[in-house]
Amino acid sequence: MAITSDSLADAATVIPVLTVGDTGHAAPLARALGAGGLRVIEVTWRTAAALDVLKAMKAAEPEMVVGMGTIRTPEQAARSVEAGADFLVSPGLTPRLAPALLESGVPALPGVATAGEAMAAAEAGFDLLKFFPAEQAGGLDYLKSLHGPLPDIRFCPTGSITRERAPDYLALPNVVCVGGSWTAPKAMVEAGDWAGIEANAALAAGMRT
Repeated sequence: MAITSDSLADAATVIPVLTVGDTGHAAPLARALGAGGLRVIEVTWRTAAALDVLKAMKAAEPEMVVGMGTIRTPEQAARSVEAGADFLVSPGLTPRLAPALLESGVPALPGVATAGEAMAAAEAGFDLLKFFPAEQAGGLDYLKSLHGPLPDIRFCPTGSITRERAPDYLALPNVVCVGGSWTAPKAMVEAGDWAGIEANAALAAGMRT
């Protein structure tokens, strides 16, 4: 079944934002996150192994929705979809990137940090936006202030959101999910602490409001 922005929003709670440089970590990491109950994860394009990691995670957990993040160019968008990405996430939106994301064939969450950027992205045709960097761009108070004038725009805030802060974000009416690296931080991945990551995933999966 094709993933849509609506089905993505319905399936996601805390989306792990994963930076994985060792392809050997991909399968056990995906299994740990899935065992904890998470259904949507994001691999960031911040390492040379990113595409191979995405492929390995999808092979290990076929039912999991795996997206590619840190998309900055149309070429990255195309290669990610070719590798099997179920959705795309970008830190921002440019005139060159916008049509590539819209025409990619999968849901895309472009990054925005202001009301004007959110309006422009919505006008371009995006109906689920990444609010980034969330804490640095105004956090909870800023998102609350956007709901009044922009009640139809939905956000996935990402950026320095801790386990403690995540429930507060998820309680906002214009937030459908949040991104968080705390579910599988680099140190835990490199240590192979799959049990600890599964426990974090279970906590994150239980935050659905």
